Amino acid sequence: SVIFNIEKGDIEIYAEKEVVPDGQIEDEAYEIELTRALETDEDIEVGDDFVEVIDYNSFGRRLILSTKQNLIQKIKEIEKQNLIDEFSERIGEIVIGDVHQANRREIRINVDKTEVMMPQSEQIYNERWRRGQSIKGIILDVRETSREPQIIISRKSELFVRRLFELEVPEIFDNIVEIKKIAREAGDRTKIAVISNDSRVDPVGACVGMKGVRIQAIVRELNNEKIDIIPYTNDRELMVRRSLAPVIPLEIVFHHTDPRVSVVVPDDQMSMAIGRRGQNIRLASEITGFQIDPVKESEYYIEELPLGEVEEFSPETLSLLSSAGLNSADEVIEAGFDGLMLLEGMDEERARSILAVLENYYEED
Repeated sequence: SVIFNIEKGDIEIYAEKEVVPDGQIEDEAYEIELTRALETDEDIEVGDDFVEVIDYNSFGRRLILSTKQNLIQKIKEIEKQNLIDEFSERIGEIVIGDVHQANRREIRINVDKTEVMMPQSEQIYNERWRRGQSIKGIILDVRETSREPQIIISRKSELFVRRLFELEVPEIFDNIVEIKKIAREAGDRTKIAVISNDSRVDPVGACVGMKGVRIQAIVRELNNEKIDIIPYTNDRELMVRRSLAPVIPLEIVFHHTDPRVSVVVPDDQMSMAIGRRGQNIRLASEITGFQIDPVKESEYYIEELPLGEVEEFSPETLSLLSSAGLNSADEVIEAGFDGLMLLEGMDEERARSILAVLENYYEED
């Protein structure tokens, strides 16, 4: 071990060795013979630890240089590990720094006297940064390399948006309003679903703020990225409707066999429902968990199909459905799997089979 005395400006070096019987040393760096140890400590015994003071004045020039290099290397390793530990604990935290260097591949930023990096994959595509500008981002990852650790920050991550809302909206920070889900195409549009844990607090109003001051601060930070705030609900149909606002769906049809939903919209709202380059419909699909297929009103038509015309249905199945007041295909599809399972005499296999037959019919039609 090495002890530095900063006040005196000197150094003390000690070597800890195990005491072994005379003539049985296997490694002089870690062992010392009993006879030699007794010269310093007359009470020492075999198996005890012996601390030997090393006189560095006896070191040659080569050994001194080697010791210096080893010491420098150890200090660098400790500094490197301290840096990794510090920023690993700060993953998910927003930091502010100054742009040190910017090119196509990456932006290097000085944060708290430490250089961090924002690779192109974590940048917002329509932002341009110059040396000396102040920049805000979220610590995303700490990557250990053979040289200096790479501290990665991001402005593209959905977590960055979440942290901005936590900073600007006290109700979110205090968990009065909860962010349920975020769907984002960085630089263009974000949809965020929020719910209130207090019936007295409007989640959307809390996020928008008085005269829109809270949401405007977030939009400015994101370079005028459009943000849709959606009140979250467990009602899947209502959630789909809200995700497409201000588009007003005329009808929503869920498909039993896959996570797909057809949404009928007025012809003049079709482009609004899809959005620029399909962004709105993609984000709505992501935040609801359904693949939303928009359909023009003029192209949507479902024939009123009497169940008696479905050849695949047995008399027993027709009787079971009829007794529940289900006489047409669209009535059965609207009831869905959960509705069919409420019928007396209905089992899971039959319910799935009924819905599959009708959905196949409409696809062929």
